[in-house]
Amino acid sequence: MYDAEISRSSPGCFLFLIDQSGSMSDPFGGSMTISKSQGVADTINKLIANLVLKCTKDDGIRDYFEVGVIGYGNPEVAPAFSGIFAGQELIKIEALGNNPLRIEERMQQFPTEGGGTVEKPVKFPIWFEPVANSATPMCKAISYSKTIIERWSNEHQNSYPPIVINITDGDSTDGNPIPYAMDLYRLGTNNGNALFFNIHISSQKAVPILYPDKEAPLPDQLGKSLFEMSSMLPEPMMQAAQKEGFNVAANSRGFGFNADLVSLIKFIDIGTRVGNLR
Repeated sequence: MYDAEISRSSPGCFLFLIDQSGSMSDPFGGSMTISKSQGVADTINKLIANLVLKCTKDDGIRDYFEVGVIGYGNPEVAPAFSGIFAGQELIKIEALGNNPLRIEERMQQFPTEGGGTVEKPVKFPIWFEPVANSATPMCKAISYSKTIIERWSNEHQNSYPPIVINITDGDSTDGNPIPYAMDLYRLGTNNGNALFFNIHISSQKAVPILYPDKEAPLPDQLGKSLFEMSSMLPEPMMQAAQKEGFNVAANSRGFGFNADLVSLIKFIDIGTRVGNLR
């Protein structure tokens, strides 16, 4: 299971659920320069850009993936892309690659031969904007994602199972999300159940807990709830996490707690590694 090749006839699916509640305007991991909403937006935009590069061949961008971003707390639950993709739930990677909302110029550090670094401008495409407003209707967001994933799975039964990644900084304000999560990962394709991963991002400079295999190290009920509703890592993702130096076990789950920006980026990278492209 979880070994299906990704192709244009059998694409993969990534759906991100993004907490857009008011607390997402707080600083990220003790940073004084970037908010949680901005850090998450930058990470999602970088992921899409990397997927576009991964899918670019001599004949152009191949539609190996469909990607969706659902925001919750703005105050509604709704698709969160802007521009020509506003209101759309899942978008093919070729369309995304050819139609960013805009392209910004950002400064980035590059290593030099002498062991130092030099700052150079780079092009940074934007598809998803940061938002921070209202409450945290996580149950409604997961329920909404279930509708999207059920439809996609029914249409792509030979594909790699869809992956849903929920990024939040707090408790659900509309009830217990665990039953909704269980309904979600009962869905899937012939290659396995849908994967539902969760990452809690923090305003504090706390030690992140990534890919735990039990509740014991988690400090509160929020962490335990997010852990309980997270899927176990498939073997290929476990191997990827081990190569990155993470201590993962047979029952490690796709969950991170007290994540800072660096941890978020690593989590998203490993959580979106799937089978070979064909």
